[in-house]
Order: sequence, then C-alpha cells, then structure tokens
Amino acid sequence: MNKTRLDFKEMVEVKKPKSWLKTVSAFANGVGGVLLWGIADDKRIVGLADIKGDIDFIGKKIKEHIDPMPVLEFLTFRTDEGRDILAVEVSSGDDPPYFYSASGSLTAYVRVGSDSQPAPNNRLRELVMKGKNLSFDKLPTDYKLEDLTFSMFEATFKREKKQIITQNDYVSFGLCNPDGVLNYAGVMFSDECPLFQSRIFCTRWNGLDKGGGSDDAIDDKEFEEDIISQLNKSHDFIKMNSKVRWRKTENRRINKPDYAYRAVFEALANALMHRDYDVIGSEVHVDMFDDRLEIYSPGGMPDGTLIQELDIEDVASTRRNPLIAEIFHRLDYIERKGSGFKKMRLETSYLHGYTDEYAPKFKSTPTAFHAIFRNMNYNREENNSNVADKVADKVADKIEKVTDKNYLTLSSGEKKFIEKLLPFFDKNEWITNSIACELSGNTDGSVKRILRILTEKDVLESQGENKARQYRLKQD
Repeated sequence: MNKTRLDFKEMVEVKKPKSWLKTVSAFANGVGGVLLWGIADDKRIVGLADIKGDIDFIGKKIKEHIDPMPVLEFLTFRTDEGRDILAVEVSSGDDPPYFYSASGSLTAYVRVGSDSQPAPNNRLRELVMKGKNLSFDKLPTDYKLEDLTFSMFEATFKREKKQIITQNDYVSFGLCNPDGVLNYAGVMFSDECPLFQSRIFCTRWNGLDKGGGSDDAIDDKEFEEDIISQLNKSHDFIKMNSKVRWRKTENRRINKPDYAYRAVFEALANALMHRDYDVIGSEVHVDMFDDRLEIYSPGGMPDGTLIQELDIEDVASTRRNPLIAEIFHRLDYIERKGSGFKKMRLETSYLHGYTDEYAPKFKSTPTAFHAIFRNMNYNREENNSNVADKVADKVADKIEKVTDKNYLTLSSGEKKFIEKLLPFFDKNEWITNSIACELSGNTDGSVKRILRILTEKDVLESQGENKARQYRLKQD
C-alpha cells in the first residue's frame, strides 16, 4: 500500500485528536486508507499501553467529529514481544464530502501525498457532486439541442461507427434530457462549444524549455471547437511538429518516429476527458520541446491520489467526466477498462531503439496532471543503437518471411494489422486475441475476423479453441 493510504501514529493523541481525525476525513473523501497506531514514523514498533481504551476513545471521537460517519474496521495485532498495534481501516466513502467538525465549523480534508490538507474549492465541489452522483459533465446548462449544431459529432459517428445520430441518441448517450436540455458534455461535443475553458493550447518551443523571446516558439495553435476536433487537431499538431526518421536495411526501411503516436493520442484523450472543467481560466496544454513532449491538464487524479506513487500497471479506473469518457469509448478512442497508462507504455515500447528510460512518465499534484514523452530520436547517434538495430533487424526478417508467405495477397488493412503484431512476435511465439486487440487498437470482433483471414491465407496458424485459441506466424 502506498504512503497516500497509510498514516503511522506512535500514540493516540488525546489532547489533539484533530491531528488524526483530519486523516480519517481525508481517507473517506479519497480512496480509503489505514491509520496504524503503535508504530513510529520511522517504522519502529512501540506498541500501545491501553489498546482497548484507545479503541473506545478513537471510535467516540470519530462519531463526534466526522460527519457523515464513515465505514470503519478496527483490527488489533500483538507482536512476539507483546506490543499491541491498532489498525483502523477507513473505507472510501459513498456519501462525500466527509467533514471534520469542530467549534461550529466544517472542513473536508483530502490526501496530498502523505499529508491531509483542507480540500481546495474545486476539489470540494467535486466531492459534493460525487455525493449527489453527479459530475461536471452531467450538470445541466441553459442550452437546448436546437440551439447548437453537432455536424462534427454526427459525421464522426457516421464515419467511424456507420451510425446515423438521431435526437433519441443524444438522450440515450446522456448528453441531454428528454426535453432537449443539454448538459456540459453535450455542449462540449457541439460545433460551437460555448464553454470557455474547453480548449487546448499547442506550442512547439525552440529548444529545451519555454522562453520569453519572440523566436522561442516555432509553431503554436489554439483549438476551441468541439472536443472531438480538439483531440484530432492537437494530435495532428504533434505529428506535424515531429519527425519520422528512417533507416534502410538490406530488405526494407525501418521507420523511427519521434513518438508513439497512438500512445500520444491516448494521452490527449485522457487529458480532455479527465481534466477538471470546473477550473476556469486554465486549459489543456501541449508543449513540444526538442527532447520531449509534455501534456498538461488542469486537475489531479480524480480520486485524489498522486500518480507517481502508484503502480502504473495497476491503476484503478476513475473517470472525472464519465459521459465524455463513454463517448470516447464508443468511438474506440479509449478502452473502458482503465488500461490507458499501461497502453501508452506498451505502444512506446514498440518504437525502434526503445529502452526503459524512454518509457512515458506521469506526475500529478492535487491541481494538475502531466504526461511526459521523451523524443526517441533526440541527440542519439545511430552507432549507439546497435542493440536496437539488431532487434529491428529481427523484426525485418519476420516481415520478409511473411512476405514470402502470401503477403502480397493481403489487403492494406491486413498488412497494417500484421505489422503491428510483428514486434510482439519478435519476443513471443504465440499471441492471443485480447493481446492482438490491445496492440492493433481494433475491436474484438474485427480482430477475430482478421486473425481468421490471416490463418486462411497461411500467414498465421492457430491452436486451441474459443478463448484458449492462440496464433503464431506460420512455420516453414
């Protein structure tokens, strides 16, 4: 358990119970946590002299000062040396905000690293909305469906999903009520997007940091339209301001892009759907430097944790703006299961010359979130990437083997699909349908169909049945 969810107490503060009651409030307002009494900050076990009396005192003070009452579990332990330890587990609350009440005033606390601090106004508003099962994107506006246009939204669904959007769809998507009154999610998908803070600033800086001179910015754009256009145009800006280098081998050309563009797209989608739109006067920023790309969005992690203290492989999915997230999922921009951070790292790992030092980095504060991608080609000499070249050559050899096996009979889509799997095949013999979905970005049904076609064309061979079915490159 990370330090955000643990608080060590050497003894029960009887005269100053606020010192630990505010942590109870913070845990209940966040992802929960455990207070451990009888253990010093340096992890020395000192024990409690009267654990039964301490339990009664702690329970009484929580009932008197925390409103509403959170869900608690008291656990006791005795060491081999006879020292008693008390653990009080505070569950993440379903009815926030949980206030600390004293002297007629109410204060809601939140966890910031290993500290419990008063919730800032925007975080407090989020807690109030969560207690009412609301989010910013669900709040109603003064706009009705007929007041705004949705040409990009409807064209995107028609192109990507072959779906003609009707007024009933806006209601079923949760973007408006049956009377046509739009919420903020509906407004942000409109062409006009009248929400001032819904915009994204993109800048390509000249050098390694931001400067103040007239020549410090090479290119900059500001996008204020519907949120789908913001996503696509900011992604295009990144591609236009980065390069795809290449290296010729004996049999083929190996592309070496600065960034994994699918990973960058995922980061942009996360920034737009998870940002705190309650913060007026701030917007999503894309800052490109010679050596890196940084994506900033207002608002920290929706559950109050710090991303740098979490295991990226196991981050719970918490959606600050669930309606926007649901639309992005319907359009296959993101996955519902909350694997975005893992996917960004996975996509980046397929780039030529990748080592762990080039993995995307994520950091957050209570009011901001940053995703940082290193430029794979910055300040790197070709003769320093021998290991990466050998890996790339192995992949190239596999492509040549595929080419010898009916590769020319494949459609362009099938070729692109199999080429996305080749880096995986370089390290693994067999691939499953779910892994192929993750690597290709295609839907489950589409992947099953393409894998079947590639098997029929003798590019792949399979073993197993149903969910246990696996595929590998056809062996000679």
